[in-house]
Amino acid sequence: MPIFALKMLFGDSARFYGMLLGLAFSTLLISQQASIFVGLMTRTFGFITDTQQPDLWIADPVQRFLDDNKPLRSTAVQRIRSIEGIDWAVPLYKGLLSVALPDGKRQMSQVIGIDDASLIGGPATMLEGSLTDLRKPDAIIVDVRATKREFRLTNPPEGGPPRDLRVGDSMELNDRRAEVVGICRATQTFQSQPVIYTTYNRAIGFAPRERRMVTMVLAGLTAGADEHQVVADIDERTGLAAYTGPEFEEKTVGYWMSETGIPINFGTAILLGFFVGIAVAGQMFYNFVLDNLKYFGAMKAMGASRRTLLGMVVLQASTVAFLGFGIGIGLTSAFGISLPEGRLAFRMVWQIPLMAACAVTVICALSAALGLWRVIRLDPADVFQGT
Repeated sequence: MPIFALKMLFGDSARFYGMLLGLAFSTLLISQQASIFVGLMTRTFGFITDTQQPDLWIADPVQRFLDDNKPLRSTAVQRIRSIEGIDWAVPLYKGLLSVALPDGKRQMSQVIGIDDASLIGGPATMLEGSLTDLRKPDAIIVDVRATKREFRLTNPPEGGPPRDLRVGDSMELNDRRAEVVGICRATQTFQSQPVIYTTYNRAIGFAPRERRMVTMVLAGLTAGADEHQVVADIDERTGLAAYTGPEFEEKTVGYWMSETGIPINFGTAILLGFFVGIAVAGQMFYNFVLDNLKYFGAMKAMGASRRTLLGMVVLQASTVAFLGFGIGIGLTSAFGISLPEGRLAFRMVWQIPLMAACAVTVICALSAALGLWRVIRLDPADVFQGT
């Protein structure tokens, strides 16, 4: 009977391929849009992911997410250091500055100023040069993606064809000279501007002067310190908010989830994929069962049990679901692999294929349930009466 059920399924090639196409497209739309959504949300806290040294991120309590800069007074660093349980605390500058390239192009870039002495907050992965090279005069480190895209020199100073920015090149940050001493790999940010690292004092020299220049304070806890007590002391004694890395990531994602239309837009696309699967694959499978009722009736008249007939329908639905899901998730994976690095946010976590599989299962289960109901109610006499 299982072999006969599969022959019935594969024999109706038009409907079989139609069901496969519907389920594959549904899986593709659901998994692709979900992966792009997760990729975008991951980019919102990319800098936190790259910066693993601090135990606490200390910011103005009204700061809603990572890039919602609310500068602090320079005295905030010393006040944080005086709190019991704090091992170290360093200032961080993070802002957008205009960059002038040697070939005359200008580009707004995200400049990150890290502590001059400890270099805490620097890039985790260096491709060329060393993090300690930042102690050289006018030194900056540039993200590798920017060297190939925004900072690519179309008219190099020495002449010749266009080339990538490289170590030894110079540029101007807010009309002040800076020299590239290293190339790093940084996580793509949500705003997608090029990322430049330098020291804190050099960064505030590049930036327009303001009364408050400390974007955030990064801090480490002493061994055995009560994290919750330290956070409470920071709030009580300084009026500032302290977050662990995961808490700051959650706060950032929460803002983009609740205050923007991004979840609604992607959620609509995901629901559309689900309903496309129901409208196309579900309806075609139900019609497939209806067209084959005469065969089910004949087998029932020859002694096939109801359980056997139901098993045949379930096998047919499961086969279509498995093949359609496999094709769809394969196409999504190929789409993600084929994307140029950094061009489009795409991150497929294990929950996404699971979600797509559940959606395909529901689609096939609903259509199979309608078919099963017709098979259960089938009277073999109807087949031989020609009705």
